[in-house]
Amino acid sequence: MSALRTVTRSASRTSVLYNSVRAYSTKEPVSFFAVYGQLTISRLLRRDLPSFCLKSRPKLRNSSPKVLLDQAYGGMRGIKGLVWEGSVLDPVEGIRFRGRTIPDIQKELPKAEGGEQPLPEALFWLLLTGEVPTAAQTKAFSEELAARSKLPKHVEELIDRSPATLHPMAQFSIAVTALESESQFAKAYAAGVNKKEYWKYTYEDSIELLAKLPNIAARIYRNVFKDGKVASVDPTLDYGANFAHLLGYGSNPEFLELMRLYLSIHSDHEGGNVSAHTTHLVGSALSSPFLSLAAGLNGLAGPLHGRANQEVLEWLKGMQKELKGDISKENIEKYLWETLNAGRVVPGYGHAVLRKTDPRYTAQREFALKHMPDYDLFKLVSNIYEVAPKVLTKHGKTKNPWPNVDSHSGVLLQYYGFTEESFYTVLFGVARAFGVLPQLIIDRGIGLPIERPKSFSTEKYKELVLGLNKA
Repeated sequence: MSALRTVTRSASRTSVLYNSVRAYSTKEPVSFFAVYGQLTISRLLRRDLPSFCLKSRPKLRNSSPKVLLDQAYGGMRGIKGLVWEGSVLDPVEGIRFRGRTIPDIQKELPKAEGGEQPLPEALFWLLLTGEVPTAAQTKAFSEELAARSKLPKHVEELIDRSPATLHPMAQFSIAVTALESESQFAKAYAAGVNKKEYWKYTYEDSIELLAKLPNIAARIYRNVFKDGKVASVDPTLDYGANFAHLLGYGSNPEFLELMRLYLSIHSDHEGGNVSAHTTHLVGSALSSPFLSLAAGLNGLAGPLHGRANQEVLEWLKGMQKELKGDISKENIEKYLWETLNAGRVVPGYGHAVLRKTDPRYTAQREFALKHMPDYDLFKLVSNIYEVAPKVLTKHGKTKNPWPNVDSHSGVLLQYYGFTEESFYTVLFGVARAFGVLPQLIIDRGIGLPIERPKSFSTEKYKELVLGLNKA
């Protein structure tokens, strides 16, 4: 038996999605492969690709916007050079997931019984296929993820041996990397699989990885901050509820709804942010989803990216302490000016793309208004929201004086007793997997090549500028 055939048979034995459709009274196809099994991912995705992208490349190449020198030295901000199907970020309107706003997905995607927030596994389906799954399809996917959630023994031992002093994000990245031992993609590639089949093994790995993230994150959390005991996954629960259950907060229905909301709105934000771009970049080298996501998590851990929500909360608590509970708008304005005049930034405000209030902030604010309107930290955040944009506009050194998602998320978690700020980025990392893994599958499905932009030294740029001046 060939090595490739062994890998293929192994994958089919372990994958519920590759098996026949489970029976439901609705008699409708419920799994991804049941719905799209006769249609390859390449065809599924290419039907959405504009025909001019395939037929008019020379024309597009000649008319493409020029890259400016300040973009090369400015973090490549604004350069249009990536393909990202799941979401598009409008500077004014905010994020759209496959054309849908946050209120749209809250309305259209399947929810838990009696719930109001979208199930993140339904969002994963939407981001991958562009279509809203049915309740039965979402239920089947939830069961699929629960069935795959168990960690290999060596990964459990690796997490358990990590010192409590090692930052949770470092432990998270290490554990995800260690899951490479489970990669069907790596095994299939080593066995010589046809590149047209890459997407299938990328899909297989992505689902396996997504399923295991709650167990990894919860084990780190319980080891570092609690008693080290982790509950078992409940096969009857949805992804967000199971995650809350593993963390130790499964008894509060409000927290379950918060977790569903949190995972959904933090999932995807175009492809140019550090975690998304890094995952895509490493994946373009045909690294497995395990290695690709681990790289993205290392980027997410940076204080300018995912760790910002931790810094916001520390800043809020510092303000609360200094103001001694008097959070009047006058005192807040004075504190903001002191922060800015000291050469510091107001954390949680501003965004590289957005020029209005982040709709992810708005979604969290609406949740807080319903569930915790009298909470002192929420009142502080709410008052800052009324003061900060005016102060920042007057200060004149920001293009966007409005709050972003980080300015609110930590407050919601604090209200429910989830007070370990250094773990918040791990929650963000679990959520971000829902956005970047579908794109990895798409990348392999449409055969995107390895990423390799051109670089110049400063001296070379000087030569180019001098040449332009002489022309």
